[in-house]
Amino acid sequence: MSHVEQAEGTRRDFLYVATGAAGAVAAGAAIWPLINQMNPSADVQALSSIEVDVSGVQTGTQLRVKWLGKPVFIRRRTEAEIAAARAVPLEDLPDPVARNANLPADAPATDQNRALDESGEWLVMMGVCTHLGCVPLGDGAGDFGGWFCPCHGSHYDTAGRIRKGPAPENLHVPVAAFVSDGMLKLG
Repeated sequence: MSHVEQAEGTRRDFLYVATGAAGAVAAGAAIWPLINQMNPSADVQALSSIEVDVSGVQTGTQLRVKWLGKPVFIRRRTEAEIAAARAVPLEDLPDPVARNANLPADAPATDQNRALDESGEWLVMMGVCTHLGCVPLGDGAGDFGGWFCPCHGSHYDTAGRIRKGPAPENLHVPVAAFVSDGMLKLG
């Protein structure tokens, strides 16, 4: 092999590498806008944390707010609702995990681990059925006095735990805390 043939092989290899690199850069430049458009918009990011005035919520009623594009149920439970939720043995629950973003991921689904306060009066949950994302009906709906998703028949109890139907998990509890009397912060 002569010196000229070696040089041509080296130039050819360089052209292949340079063409491949230019193609990779062009593909990256074309794909980046598609990936970037999946990021949350500025208005959604601005709402990643909101404060909700719950001072007007009467015992036995609930407030429904929209947060991050999804409904959130804020319920002020009655003594009877709290007692009904606390009387349920964990063995009777299809999903034994609390699904509470304020607690460790493996926290048990006791009523105390689902409620926002020590007394159990306040319950805050994402209003999205864990089966296919429908919005359950509230105010004592369903077989267990909590929420009911009429689309596919999921029944939740007064603590938002799945009790019957196709939903695989309890209604999720978002990051939430009282920041003052009557003011609840989500996120």
